Amino acid sequence: MTNFKSAVPVFAVADVAATARWYQQHFGFDFDHFPQHEPWEWAAMFRDSVEIMLQRVPNHKNPDLDKQRAGGVWDAYIRIREARPLYESVKDKMPIRRPPCPMPYGELEFEVRDLNGYVLVFAERMEE
Repeated sequence: MTNFKSAVPVFAVADVAATARWYQQHFGFDFDHFPQHEPWEWAAMFRDSVEIMLQRVPNHKNPDLDKQRAGGVWDAYIRIREARPLYESVKDKMPIRRPPCPMPYGELEFEVRDLNGYVLVFAERMEE
């Protein structure tokens, strides 16, 4: 029987190296990349059990889809522990789309925009 193990978001970016380094600096991700020398065509970024891949698309500009849906559009939903300390560590370093907010479905979420415009939601399961 087939067992699905995980899904990994893949972001199209103009500069894979700059993006990987940004995620490393702000969120502590490590990464592998290809080829050895820049410009990199691909990278896999990972921290704990989370992975995000990057693919180089020269001159790519991520479209702003927020106006097309009430509440905006998300690109990655990342479940974490201790959302508030992470929020405090990044709130003055990047665009915050929404500060920590308890949701009716039991998650404490906050939203940021990365350097390419992708929206990341960080969510902590609240105690019931």
